[in-house]
Amino acid sequence: MDEQQASPAPNAPSRHRVVVLALDGLLPFELGIPQRIFGKARDADGRSLYDVVTCSIRPPGPVQTDADFAVLVGNGPETLATADTVVIPTSYELGPVHEEGVLTPELAAALAHVRPGTRLVSICTGGYILAAAGYLDGRPATTHWMHAEHFQQLFPKIRVDADVLFIDDGDVLTSAGVAAGIDLCLHLVRRDHGAAVANDVARRTVVPPHRDGGQAQYIQRPVPEAQAATTTAARAWALGRLHEPIQLRDMAERESMSVRTFTRRFREEVGVSPGHWLTQQRVERARHLLESSDLSIDQVARDAGFGTAQSMRQHLQTVLGVTPTTYRRTFRAGSGSRSGS
Repeated sequence: MDEQQASPAPNAPSRHRVVVLALDGLLPFELGIPQRIFGKARDADGRSLYDVVTCSIRPPGPVQTDADFAVLVGNGPETLATADTVVIPTSYELGPVHEEGVLTPELAAALAHVRPGTRLVSICTGGYILAAAGYLDGRPATTHWMHAEHFQQLFPKIRVDADVLFIDDGDVLTSAGVAAGIDLCLHLVRRDHGAAVANDVARRTVVPPHRDGGQAQYIQRPVPEAQAATTTAARAWALGRLHEPIQLRDMAERESMSVRTFTRRFREEVGVSPGHWLTQQRVERARHLLESSDLSIDQVARDAGFGTAQSMRQHLQTVLGVTPTTYRRTFRAGSGSRSGS
């Protein structure tokens, strides 16, 4: 059982407020994602880092889900004006938004409460609402792969990418189908407070701590037969020796496969190439060490398997947009060391 939420200290800064917009026809699972992810984020002293509330586009009252029950929402649309981040989950009753790409007057009035500069996030087809409101014009965006073609036709000004789990375009972020909403929310926690905090949330939620936004959605991929060999053992072997040079043929040999067969199977199971996956894991290892240890930049680079500080600097700059020194300065002070992270 999770510990009770700590009360903020008298002089503590106000928490980042996440407002989740609940619309008729919503998926209960998606509605709970922001509360579960942001609501479990804690600093090193156990204090909550986010304030998560839910609102409707109408006065407080019941909102119908796509299941056989409604949820009682206690906040009206004016709550959107208090948000630092607005999250819009899927709704199966979008009407003109999905059919014509235009907001209903009620929805437009609600979104008018959103302050300029507020971070906007959509889960799955919630992106239709951001698009209809004009927030995605000229930007890259994604949605569930089943709706991507329709989404692009309805909103031609958007650069739709159906092959990714989520897209971070700074102040506007979009995600693919349901579970990708978890990945995106964890990504935001990592962006705001570092890998240690996000990994702690992932452990509490019992989900993978990180799936890169560029990882492919699972479209028309056959599920390997239960009896078929997998790449699990090779991945576990590689994770135990990230600090060493790892060749593709070494991983393939762990599974008694040819390099070609192993590479194909790896992509089927993980969604990215073995080389891309190894880089992801080494970046994660570097982030952890930069946040939680006093090792020099050179030592972090060696322990993470990059070999040299210059190589690690290039990879972190590409993936995170910052240098190792900047990353450590930003998140070491804010997060501190977390036990078990």
